[in-house]
Amino acid sequence: MKLTNINTIKDLLMRHGFTFTKSLGQNFLINPSVCPRMAAAVTGVGNPKHASTGTVVEIGAGIGVLTRELSKVADKVIVIEIDETLKPILAETLADCDNVEIIWGDVLKLNLHEIITQPVHVCANLPYYAATHIIMQLLESGLPVRSITAMVQEEVAQRFTALPGSKQYGIVGVITRYFAEPKQLFKVSRGSFMPSPNVDSAVIQLIINNEQLIMHDEKKLFKLIKAAFSERRKQLCNPVSKEFGIEKEAVKAALEHIGMNSTARAEELGLNEFIKLYERILVE
Repeated sequence: MKLTNINTIKDLLMRHGFTFTKSLGQNFLINPSVCPRMAAAVTGVGNPKHASTGTVVEIGAGIGVLTRELSKVADKVIVIEIDETLKPILAETLADCDNVEIIWGDVLKLNLHEIITQPVHVCANLPYYAATHIIMQLLESGLPVRSITAMVQEEVAQRFTALPGSKQYGIVGVITRYFAEPKQLFKVSRGSFMPSPNVDSAVIQLIINNEQLIMHDEKKLFKLIKAAFSERRKQLCNPVSKEFGIEKEAVKAALEHIGMNSTARAEELGLNEFIKLYERILVE
């Protein structure tokens, strides 16, 4: 069964009475090259010989195209799927995949600490409406996730991988680099899906830092970053001074101390500069 063939998909959906749920952002892949490339990317993380990948968590199975590819390279695939109307379809398409376990529920509401109890890789074709929220929750959760390989809207991919000074650089880009090293792997055109969305996609990969930075107060660091970008067109000393009740001149002096211009805007600072600024003005 070629699960990326349009006629096969239509027949499969019709036989099981499946209808698309717009609110779930469902788009099924019809480009046969995408899922094998995503599975290969997961396998290659710290594993150049492409041996078994251990356990992979997939978020959103659709009709099982990516799931089947992951089952070929992983010891076990744990699928988290919100749409229970897919049950009969996945029972058919994954019938011969003995190493796949499906957990039905919303990934944003499930207790992932009960599901992910050992180091895993996450791989997913994420719905556009929830992609950023899902990835950030995984990063900030403290779960034993080694990598995240995800297909997201191209604009979202740019935010995760953006560097200081770029138009796309913002809160997501800075906080992501606190936890991981992000990169864009490849683009996926809108014509690769059925139904076709109105935007293009891209596959990104976040390699989680094994030696994660340990801050005095992570939440306060992130609060600083968010405050700085809250008025990104203004000098960051203004919103930071307002948020923390610190004299504007003190923030300017701190910026100069860490080697930045006192009139710097948030988009000019990388993660290291934000950490240095945090240590200068917020660590007691």
